[in-house]
Amino acid sequence: MRAGAAVRLPRGLNLRGIFVHDLPLKLAAIFIAVLFAIGSAQNAAPRELTLQFNGRVPVDRPALPTGFVLRGNLGDVAVTLRGPEGVVDRLALADLQATLDLAGIDAGRPEPHDAKVVVTVSNDAVKVVDVTPPIVSVRLERITSRVVAVQAKFANEPPKGSQAGTSGVSPKEVRLSGPESLIGQVAAVFATVRFGDVTTDITQSAPAVAVDASGAAIDGLQADPSVVVVSVPLLPTATTKTVPVLWTLHGTVANGYWVSQVATDPVAVTVRGEQSAIAKVDRIDTFAVEVGGLSATKVFRVPLALPDGIALVNPVDATVSVTIVPLAATRPFLIAVQVQNLGPNLVAETDPSSLTVIVGGLGPTIAALTADQITLSVDATGRPAGTYTVDAAIRAPSGVAVQSVQPVRVTLTIRSK
Repeated sequence: MRAGAAVRLPRGLNLRGIFVHDLPLKLAAIFIAVLFAIGSAQNAAPRELTLQFNGRVPVDRPALPTGFVLRGNLGDVAVTLRGPEGVVDRLALADLQATLDLAGIDAGRPEPHDAKVVVTVSNDAVKVVDVTPPIVSVRLERITSRVVAVQAKFANEPPKGSQAGTSGVSPKEVRLSGPESLIGQVAAVFATVRFGDVTTDITQSAPAVAVDASGAAIDGLQADPSVVVVSVPLLPTATTKTVPVLWTLHGTVANGYWVSQVATDPVAVTVRGEQSAIAKVDRIDTFAVEVGGLSATKVFRVPLALPDGIALVNPVDATVSVTIVPLAATRPFLIAVQVQNLGPNLVAETDPSSLTVIVGGLGPTIAALTADQITLSVDATGRPAGTYTVDAAIRAPSGVAVQSVQPVRVTLTIRSK
């Protein structure tokens, strides 16, 4: 063929006919192919993202054993998540929950424990990759209670020309409940009232507030009742005045003990002075009584701290009696099971071979207790070779109460030698 020569189509070939032949069917096939391509693109798996949640998640307090309280600052945590794009990056704080895993923490041991922080997500498609910090130091502490007398305290001075008479509190005592360590710090319970501008007797409701030896309020305790009624008569100012004697403690008693009662003798004294000075006196404090490390009841003789311009009508020192009692405590022991009264030519073993025994008693007694003072035994009297399910008998020293044994029954297997 010569270059540049025109291409000749076969005679009778109809290009237009080829194009338009079955045109609706061809267009339908093209439309279906386009729809399939779009559906495939939409059904493709979304891209996975790993990112840190924008904000911190507060750690919720977990469920606790009955009779215990959780001590420690739970705070909040940073959380790294992984999940589909469009899901993981749209989570809100309400979709996340953080709490503590207390599995394996012995509620009978008061020292701090490291608890794992567990974060859950409401959407199962999102996984938690990292939690920071991963653990929180907490302490499980037993809840205890004690009854303490309530003392009236004045927030301001009585109106000019009057003085406070002997105050009354109803009820006179409240029961404090809370962690053992806080109960042991209680030195007094005060109900504080405020005088008005007129010289009339006052009757006010006031909260019962527990304080330590330094006078600072102790948070974390509950008083029952929480509110008491204080009645204070107002008397004309005179050159003499009878006021209560209040004791002052300094220091913390020995570990495992608490101050159960403090009493002063005399409970009130009569003072004298100029009217302006007498009007400012609503009580006389003792000098501080040092109770640091105290583990037994003790009586102190201390002078009274008299304000300037005030003297005692009958000079006297105060006797302060501080009653110290031990706190109750519990402690677990792992004790081996002993087989007793085994027949001749026989050997025996138990499953399990050791049991967990929780004992309770006074703090010093439990602290000094050793495992060899507790015995666990099963009786093999008259039993031939074989396998038996038996109860374990436990013995503990005087002053020690067995609170629980886990498990109570063991499998005793006796074999011939």
